[in-house]
Formats: sequence, structure tokens, C-alpha cells
Amino acid sequence: MKFNIRLIYLYLFSFVGLIVFVIGCVRLVDLGLKVLVFNNADMYVSYPITPYKGSGDERTDAQIQLENEQQQKSQLEESKRNRQREISSSLAMIIVGAPLYLYHWSSIQKENKANKKKRG
Repeated sequence: MKFNIRLIYLYLFSFVGLIVFVIGCVRLVDLGLKVLVFNNADMYVSYPITPYKGSGDERTDAQIQLENEQQQKSQLEESKRNRQREISSSLAMIIVGAPLYLYHWSSIQKENKANKKKRG
């Protein structure tokens, strides 16, 4: 098999497209598992720092409970935004990687067929 610069280019970009496509698929599967199977995999627990009781700025239990609820709500919203960002970047990788791979791989196949006809 004779290698030339064009063929090396085609193999290289075919490989790059395949890698980008696979990484996008892996990220989507990872996100799907986090959402469907491991529901708390991307949840983080943080404990609020309570001020010293003698500081004069004392909070009631109701205020602490309200702050905790607000923190949980904020964390859920941030988790939802992170998932949306991850989905969009994964889909972008798939949308770019698949055509990149398919185009270059089909060009390689056409070139191989043309080379076989020349020889045979």
C-alpha cells in the first residue's frame, strides 16, 4: 500500500473525527447514568457556617431553615444548568465528530477502490 500525504491526512482526520464522536457519546452516556441511575452523583453537600452565638447577629431556627432550603434550591438549579451545558457540548462533539469521521473514511474507501482498479 502506497502512502502519500493526502492519505495520511485522510486517516488522521478520520481518526480525530472518530475520537471526538466517541468522547461525545461517552459523555452523553455518563450524563444519562447520572440522571437515571446515580441520581445523587453530581450533588454536593455543604454545611452552612453558623456564626458565634455571642456575636450579636443571631439567627433564628426559622432563618437557618430558610437559608438551607434556598441553598438546596440553588444547588438543584445549578445542577440542572450543568447538565444542560454537558448535554449541549456532548451533542456538539457528536454533531461535529460524526460527519468529520464519515466524510474522511468514505474518502479513504473511495481512494482504496480506485487504487485497486488501477492495479487490477
